[in-house]
Amino acid sequence: MNPSQLLIIIIAVIGVEYIIETVLSILNKNHKPKHLPKVVNDIYSDEEYKKAIRYEKESTNFGLLSNTFSVLLLLFTFYFGWLGSLNNYLTQHYSSIWLSLIFFYITYVTIDLFNLPFSFYSQFIIEEKYGFNKTTIKTFIFDKIKGYIIAFLVGGILLGSLLLLIQEIGTNFWIYFWGISACFMIFLNLFYTSIFVPLFNKLTPLEDGDLREAIEAYSKKVNFPLDNIYVIDGSKRSTKANAYFSGLGKHKKIVLYDTLIQNQTTEGIVAVLAHEAGHYKHKHIVSSMALSILQIGAILFLLSFFINSDSLSLALGGKGLAVHLNLVAFSILFSPISTLIGIIMSALSRKNEYEADAYAANTYSSNALQGALKNLSAHNLSNLTPHPAYVFVHYSHPTLIQRLEALNVFKT
Repeated sequence: MNPSQLLIIIIAVIGVEYIIETVLSILNKNHKPKHLPKVVNDIYSDEEYKKAIRYEKESTNFGLLSNTFSVLLLLFTFYFGWLGSLNNYLTQHYSSIWLSLIFFYITYVTIDLFNLPFSFYSQFIIEEKYGFNKTTIKTFIFDKIKGYIIAFLVGGILLGSLLLLIQEIGTNFWIYFWGISACFMIFLNLFYTSIFVPLFNKLTPLEDGDLREAIEAYSKKVNFPLDNIYVIDGSKRSTKANAYFSGLGKHKKIVLYDTLIQNQTTEGIVAVLAHEAGHYKHKHIVSSMALSILQIGAILFLLSFFINSDSLSLALGGKGLAVHLNLVAFSILFSPISTLIGIIMSALSRKNEYEADAYAANTYSSNALQGALKNLSAHNLSNLTPHPAYVFVHYSHPTLIQRLEALNVFKT
């Protein structure tokens, strides 16, 4: 296949994906019944429901605008060969791995700067308008700077390793980089909360009191040893509430957002914890990590057939083989397969969420978990009636209505 044909395919993939995503977003935005189903009709008052609809529509419309801009920029970039021009310029000054690293650093920062006005508007106009934003300009800027530093250091090490393996080993690079990727994923799961989270947020141990006693009592009851219970200052950036579980073995941690503690009852928080314990007991974290590692291996294996293609580099405007251009081209060509894999992984994730909910209902309280889920949805102005097609493609969790209906089979 010649470079011109490959370029047409790349542009076509971008265009088709944009159309599908736009249709899904519009369907989801307009899927709003006048009256909520009975199972969730106690979450919003009429005025709150109207507010949630306005928030959903405004966020979606702005997302469509932002995505349209990004896609047009991408299409122009490929059509006019701007990436190739950048590569050809850098080739005059750098070579080998440094050429590729500098190429990706420049493109990463450029894309992020183009998206910066959209990020700013979303955070300080839309989120502010609906009472969610707590981020200051200073925090926003420092988050960007720290994000760049982490991307340059961590991304540079991983990307540099990949490029070095390609250069020294050839098409069998994927086997060795697969091992590096697997080790990095395990490391990230074990130490993400300890190393990376403190760079952006303050973590403090949950203080003694009724909540800690309730959590420890539940943990003891279900044989879920848990010493590392932390509170994160999520209110530093948003009023939205959350909680998450990370780590394995002795490194496992439960992190509760301070906004969750402020807006939930003790029973509700323990129910959320019970749900997270369900993921641990059902080994969802380990199985999801194993599937992700297998997925990375498959992607790297496919990449090995494209990485040394002169035609791909020429399609993006290069004058000869350029590994970094081939990585960009492959990421576009692989995206339809990536979407299909994502749909399968999301379906599996939704199944896991049902199992974790059932575990919480069996070992603690169905009513408490239902109350916590309703409270979270109301506080976050969640979309209670997303379009089924949008859920199928994008949702890693069942809808609130689906979760409540499943939990209703439990009596307490």
